[in-house]
Amino acid sequence: MTEGADQTGGRPGRTFLFLQGLASPFFVRLGHALKERGYGVARVNLNLGDRLFWNIPGAVDYRGAFEDWRGFLSRFMDERGVTDLVLFGDGRPYHRVAIATAQLRGVRVHVFEEGYFRPNWITLEEGGVNGFSGLPRDPETIDRVASELAETTEPTPIAGDMRARTFWDVLYNLSQVFFPYFFPRYRRYRPNHCLVEYGGWLGRMVRKKAEARRAEAVERMLRRGKAPYFLLPLQLDSDYQIRLHSPFSAMTEVVEFVARSFAAHAPANAKLVVKLHPLDNGLVNRRKATQIAAHRTGLGDRLVYLDGGDGDQLVQNAAGVVVVNSTMGTMALERGVPTIAIGQAIYDIEGMTHQGTLEGFWTAPIAPQPERVAAFRKVVAARTQLNGGFYSREAISIAVENSVARLAEMAPVGHARPAAIEWTSGYPPAAASVVPGE
Repeated sequence: MTEGADQTGGRPGRTFLFLQGLASPFFVRLGHALKERGYGVARVNLNLGDRLFWNIPGAVDYRGAFEDWRGFLSRFMDERGVTDLVLFGDGRPYHRVAIATAQLRGVRVHVFEEGYFRPNWITLEEGGVNGFSGLPRDPETIDRVASELAETTEPTPIAGDMRARTFWDVLYNLSQVFFPYFFPRYRRYRPNHCLVEYGGWLGRMVRKKAEARRAEAVERMLRRGKAPYFLLPLQLDSDYQIRLHSPFSAMTEVVEFVARSFAAHAPANAKLVVKLHPLDNGLVNRRKATQIAAHRTGLGDRLVYLDGGDGDQLVQNAAGVVVVNSTMGTMALERGVPTIAIGQAIYDIEGMTHQGTLEGFWTAPIAPQPERVAAFRKVVAARTQLNGGFYSREAISIAVENSVARLAEMAPVGHARPAAIEWTSGYPPAAASVVPGE
C-alpha cells in the first residue's frame, strides 16, 4: 500500500490543498511528489498565473468576489475532505481567510516562506511564519529544546538562477495583465501594479553602474574612517513583515524614526548607514528620501546612503545593526554584532537582541550571547528550515525532496470536522471554474 493511502479503501488518508505559491514551479513539483506517494492533492487557482504554474488535473479556478471566498473555501474543504493546507506566505488576504477557515476545521496549515537563514534554506512552518510563528520566544525554553536536538547538518549549497526567476515572474504577472477577463475579480495582494514595479526595476538597471561606484566609495570611506557606524538595512514596503508585523507603514518612516533617535542620542562622531534592499523596486527615491531625513535631523553627512555593497562585511564591521525584523538581523547576531529589532521579530529574544531602548542602543549596545544564538539557530533550523530553494531547477529538486519528507512526518491534526462528502457537481475532480451564484 502506498504511503498516503487510506487503509479503509476510500479517499487518500491525507489531502493537501495548495493555494498560491511563488512564481516558480516549486509548488507543482511538490504536488506531483505528494501524489506519487499516494496522497490526495487539490488546488484552487486565484489568477491566471496560478493556473500557468499548475498542471495537475482536478484544479479549480476561483473566479468569484473576495467577499465570497470564505464560503467557497469552507464548502470546498468539506467536499474534498482536505486535511492539509499548503501556501506561500501567510499575510496575503486570501491566505489569511484560508488559514482561519482551515483552523476552524482542524485542517493542518503548512506555510512556506523564504528562509529565516540565508542562503541555502527555505522555511516550512506549521500555522504561520514570522510574526505568526509558533517558535518559542522564552530563552529557557529555547535552551532546553536545543539541548534535546541533534546537531544540525550543513546544507547543500544552493545556486539561484536569476534568468529563470525573472522569466517566471514576468510570465506569472503579465498573464493576468494581458488576460484579466479569466479572473476579473481577483484582488492583488501587492500594493503596486506589476507594470509600475517593472518600470521601477528598469530605472534601477539604468542606474546600476553609477550606484555600484558610489557604493564602493562609501565602503572605502567606512573602512578607512576611525569613526564607528551603525547599519540600518532597509526592507521592502510590500513586505508583510512591515505591513503586518511592525508599527511602520513604509520604510521612509523607519529612516525618519531611526535618524531622529540617532541625531539626539548617538555619539557625535558616529555615522548611520542606510542600506537599500537588493530587491527594492526603485519606485521610491530612497537616496533623496535619506537626504531629506539627513537635512531634517541635522545629521548631514553623518547619515550615509548605500545602494549595493558587501552586506556581510558591512554587518561585520558595524558598531551595531538596527532592523525592523529583517533576516539581516540573524546574520548580525551570528556574527556577534549588537542588534536591536524595532518591529516584531522571531529573534527578538533576551540574550540575543538589545532589549533596552533605541536611545540607549547608540551609546551602550548589548552584544548577543553566542550560546543563546547557537541554541536559537539549532531550534529554528530543526523546526522550520529545509535545505533548498525556489529559483533554480536543482534548488527546487532539493527543496521538494526535503519538503515531502517533512510533510510526511506530520500526521493530520485530527480535530473533529464535517465528514467527507462525495464529489458532486459543485466541485468536480476535473478542472473547473467556480463563480458563486452561477
